[in-house]
Amino acid sequence: MTELFTVHTPPAAWARFTAHFHPQVRSEWIATADALDRVLAASLVSPQDLPDFPRATVDGYAVAAADTYGATPGLPAFLAVVGEAPMGVAATLAIGPGEAVLVHTGGMMPPGADAVVMVENTQRVDDANIEVFGAVAEGQHVIQVGEDIRGGQAILAPGHHLRPQDIGGLLALGITEIAVAVPPVVGIVSTGDEVVAPDQPVHPGQVRDINSYTLTALATRAGARAIRYGIVPDDRAALAAAAARAVQECDIVVFSAGSSVSYRDMTADIIEGLGKPGVLVHGVSVKPGKPTILAVCDGKAIFGLPGNPVSAMVIFDLFITPTICALLGAAASPQTRVTARLARNLASDTGREDYIQVRLETRNGELWAVPVLGKSNLIYTLVNAEGTIKIPLDSNGVRAGESVTVVMH
Repeated sequence: MTELFTVHTPPAAWARFTAHFHPQVRSEWIATADALDRVLAASLVSPQDLPDFPRATVDGYAVAAADTYGATPGLPAFLAVVGEAPMGVAATLAIGPGEAVLVHTGGMMPPGADAVVMVENTQRVDDANIEVFGAVAEGQHVIQVGEDIRGGQAILAPGHHLRPQDIGGLLALGITEIAVAVPPVVGIVSTGDEVVAPDQPVHPGQVRDINSYTLTALATRAGARAIRYGIVPDDRAALAAAAARAVQECDIVVFSAGSSVSYRDMTADIIEGLGKPGVLVHGVSVKPGKPTILAVCDGKAIFGLPGNPVSAMVIFDLFITPTICALLGAAASPQTRVTARLARNLASDTGREDYIQVRLETRNGELWAVPVLGKSNLIYTLVNAEGTIKIPLDSNGVRAGESVTVVMH
């Protein structure tokens, strides 16, 4: 078994893990309308031009632009209105020299017309004629065929997280079904004799289960499906049974607590028995979260997280979210980042990544990141924070007033 607390830097730990973890993306077909936040599994190519007919972008009169050249309010162009282009059907009424056709926003341009004069730049002379008070250029107020997208043009690539506008764009092309990545299944195993369910009263020495639900939410937000395996007591047989079941049913198994060096902590031993190569890393140079386990067991990704909620959340974002992304075929999970000035000095040890919870304040029009300091077992350190900043490995701290990047929760 890997010696405990041979500490690796986060990049070295990730490299050691990915050298043995070879994810396979599974795909399924679903309705495009139901694909929000899913990850595309196959390339998409436009089956047609969009639009496939020239369309007016304003209410007005379809004209030949040349018939309006030189028009001014004092010397308007005089055009004959020969009809109206109906909405929802092909425009067949062609215009000739000196003629115009009434059109509406989104309607098809009639043959012979190459521009639209906005209705407010015209005046009716009588039922059959208008005056035009300004010239329009060819193509003005018109969407041309294929101006949005051309038939055969690549639309979206595999690994793309589908947004509301993507769904609208696909449905505009008649693409009603798409192949998306099957969400990986993440099993959450919470351990500890002192841990009780959230709906149970707590007695002295007991704490309610926080991590099972926090980690489930993190997994869901990253695009996975989570299964909670309940609270397992500090008993080797019980933990081994829960681990064996989880590794059979899930793509990723996450143990909450039981990763630090203690006679009661059996997680690393249990993981070793789940398959080869077993534990790859036990100890990562981060704060919080040093006693982290990374393992691969017969192709399954296995993680042992510290029991403290801040540590568990930091490590989940650092290692498990990228693993979920790999199983989805996605390059990275979308994250909102903002730049702010640090509100106070923060010290760090060189050779260790520190992750600090912060809240944001606006001071004199500038955004400031205010550290939310607290021990890693305090859940409200997270509740009161809006994001996280990282102090890199090669830094001994960050001074107040320096610019920092805040990864929003």
